[in-house]
Amino acid sequence: MREDLSGLRALLCVAGKRSFRAAAVELGVTPSAVSQTIRALEERVGVRLLQRTTRSVGLTEAGEHFVAQLKPAFDGIDVAFESLMAMKGRPSGLLRLTMLRTGYADVIKPKLAAFLAAYPDIRIDISLQEALSNIVAEGFDAGIRLGHSLDREMIAVRVGADQRLVVVGSPSYFAEHGKPTHPRDLQNHACIGLRMSSGAVARWRFVDSGKDLEIAVDGPVVTNDGAVLVDAAAEGIGLAYVFEEMVSSLVAEKRLVRVLDKHCPQIPGYFLYYPSRLNLAPKLKALVDFLKEGERRRKKRHQP
Repeated sequence: MREDLSGLRALLCVAGKRSFRAAAVELGVTPSAVSQTIRALEERVGVRLLQRTTRSVGLTEAGEHFVAQLKPAFDGIDVAFESLMAMKGRPSGLLRLTMLRTGYADVIKPKLAAFLAAYPDIRIDISLQEALSNIVAEGFDAGIRLGHSLDREMIAVRVGADQRLVVVGSPSYFAEHGKPTHPRDLQNHACIGLRMSSGAVARWRFVDSGKDLEIAVDGPVVTNDGAVLVDAAAEGIGLAYVFEEMVSSLVAEKRLVRVLDKHCPQIPGYFLYYPSRLNLAPKLKALVDFLKEGERRRKKRHQP
């Protein structure tokens, strides 16, 4: 029975990592040991579960069905063990999170060291992704995203203030091209585009006389990374549409200048989100409570 459990755990790990080597690191054994354990499992059940090539590893159709049924059971076992640890006052285990790069910078980075110091038995695996992940299918415990992009079926906990969007350009750019006075003027300006995970370039959203307005922009640079947007604007290549916090220091240094402020909207800030569960894993509850307390303190600091 113990050998079966180790084989099942190894299979789940390889299925999630799509790699014997990465699974071996996670399990603390050698890649050959992982391979042998799963091969022994396949021999016992009489079904091939993995497709192996020299470059990749994937699940067979039988393996896909097996893992889909197996994973909830092991998740329940993990939660049960973590609950036992919590009774001893020590939430523990691997906490897998997905988020935007800006979400990491604004929410997690300032608090990561303090959280790990408070909970030394928790390890964190952070995946920075622009695309909105299916956290259940991809094996994440939780994610951090802007409020407007969240699935209504998720439990969402506010962990940051609302975000204001701004349009910025360099003094040299405005000296040569002038400043837009209305969002529609942007169609005559070089605008640095943000490519979404769908492949489309994001439209810039504004407010005009109380009504929403979307502008399709064009320019010499398109990127999927916010840091590139800021860099290109600071170099005078064009205008960028970014979160206020991303450029506050450059604006203060007068390397960037804000325009169209009265038309720029606020959007819901960052939320920690996770699937609805009857019993929240202690490791995740620890993070939820830690971030909620941080948000409570932020609000208190900003109260008049």
